[in-house]
Amino acid sequence: MNTGIILAAGKGSRMKAGINKQYLNLNGRPLLSYSLEVFFTCIGIDEIILVISRSDNEIFYDKILNDFHMNKPLKVVFGGDERQESVRKGLKEADKNTDIIIIHDGARPFITTEMIETCIKEASKYGASSLGVPVKETIKITDNENFVINTPDREKLWITQTPQAFKHNLIVQAHKHAHEQGKKATDDAMLVEYLNHSVKMVVGDYCNIKITTAEDLVIAEAMMASFMRNKRL
Repeated sequence: MNTGIILAAGKGSRMKAGINKQYLNLNGRPLLSYSLEVFFTCIGIDEIILVISRSDNEIFYDKILNDFHMNKPLKVVFGGDERQESVRKGLKEADKNTDIIIIHDGARPFITTEMIETCIKEASKYGASSLGVPVKETIKITDNENFVINTPDREKLWITQTPQAFKHNLIVQAHKHAHEQGKKATDDAMLVEYLNHSVKMVVGDYCNIKITTAEDLVIAEAMMASFMRNKRL
């Protein structure tokens, strides 16, 4: 059994749209609906846990849930003030028989079922996996005054994406350890790394962008329009 956790509790303050970015329209549909649809479609997912902000409860039901045909269990959970806390709350609601937990940011609408299933396969084998893409640009590491102190080997650098997948007991242990030690991370793979457990990187897609700013939404609109045109051809 596999459980998908979709995170949609962020405030989206950088979007400056007046509402959570998850409910802004992308090609005529709420942004969050794209991730939800893929998780409902994916045969590798048995249950879905959606983490939203308590203040978004009404808009979620009005703009998204009422239009969905649910073919598998969906649990709606209210998130915390930070992403890490939201994931921890989602984990508490996962079925005890779950083997693999798949965590995804709802603000990444270009996810595919193939991405999810590949991450599940690799997590089943290695315990932890993360979607990502190799960096294209040269990266510089600087000191506090912006002087370059190192140029890492580009061939070993990745841009991390979601979904990320983990064996159930491993990700629960990682969050428990981080909570007890007061450790913070920007993604769940980092929490697993704190346990000195390896994370297998899975090649994703450069189109799997995260919508954070108004400019990202414009880019996503163009990408989605192109996708729909190609689909009709």
